[in-house]
Amino acid sequence: MSINLGMPALPPPTLAPRRKTRQIKVGSVLVGGDAPISVQSMTTTPTNDVNKTLQQIAELTAAGCDIVRVACPRQEDADALAEIAKHSQIPVIADIHFQPSYVFAAIEAGCAAVRVNPGNIRRFDDQVKEIAQAAKDHGTSLRIGVNAGSLDKRLLEKYGKATPEALVESAVWEASLFEEHDFHDFKISVKHNDPVVMVQAYEQLAERGDWPLHLGVTEAGPAFQGTIKSSVAFGALLSKGIGDTIRVSLSAPPVEEVKVGLQILQSLNLRERKLEIVSCPSCGRAQVDVYTLAEQVTAGLEGMEVPLRVAVMGCVVNGPGEAREADLGVASGNGKGQIFVKGEVIKTVPESAIVETLIEEAMRIAETMETTGDAGEPTVTVS
Repeated sequence: MSINLGMPALPPPTLAPRRKTRQIKVGSVLVGGDAPISVQSMTTTPTNDVNKTLQQIAELTAAGCDIVRVACPRQEDADALAEIAKHSQIPVIADIHFQPSYVFAAIEAGCAAVRVNPGNIRRFDDQVKEIAQAAKDHGTSLRIGVNAGSLDKRLLEKYGKATPEALVESAVWEASLFEEHDFHDFKISVKHNDPVVMVQAYEQLAERGDWPLHLGVTEAGPAFQGTIKSSVAFGALLSKGIGDTIRVSLSAPPVEEVKVGLQILQSLNLRERKLEIVSCPSCGRAQVDVYTLAEQVTAGLEGMEVPLRVAVMGCVVNGPGEAREADLGVASGNGKGQIFVKGEVIKTVPESAIVETLIEEAMRIAETMETTGDAGEPTVTVS
């Protein structure tokens, strides 16, 4: 008997159509319009240490990062930008605060884009014309990055604090200055550490223009808290079609930011799903150690690139149904496990062999899918 492993013909459903935005280029990556939502992160190395920075960029690239940002607080960092931009495998954005001269240095260095923070760059509004011309001459895009922690003092006085209205007013004002000089290759962010304020700000901003939007909850916190905050805020906005590129901010290694960002997009069907482990939370009905099974299967399949849904289930209530719905699954109980491939039981194995069997079958399926490609109709033959 042969079991078909072909991919579904129809695209997976999403919660809402994407908001219509203008499209810009960040180096080789398109942002906005009908371009896929990209995932960004930021290096934590001293930017002037070129080797360490490029090594971290390589790690981020391997994790699936599309665009990387590097800090540029000192002259030695600005001096390092050309070498980093030249050797990075993904587009590099220079993150500029305080010193307007570094904006021009980053553009000259060949960075794909420059993030400017109007709230803390000296006399920023007076230099918009020159910045716009330099960026236009070099084909460099910009991000107008408004942040609750560095909002213009005039707006803080007007609104009392960094309200959604204050963030949006700052962003729209700066956007208008660039547009007055016929420069439109920019995206906007209005970040806040409170997900509710952040969501309200982006919703208001989305109504004011067709700018591509960079989503972020700033200073989101340690890995667990930051993941929850970002997931809630991004989910609320992406489910309405708002957002063109995302950066998850965590007090954790930047690769973790990329993993969370990709998982958020995959969960909303905004990125092709790769490996997905479906496992029950366990309860009094479980007849096997589901926690350990799920952890061992996840570890054994780490790095798998094909879209594969694996169900690890621990009892006979939901187990068979979930296992049948997955590409590959196990329904466990009474010291053994039934192994399913595309809804068909292919074998029954003792509990001690479940992990090994699932990994072997997953590798076999992945190899078949990679060999035939998406256009084919790969099958697994059940003996």
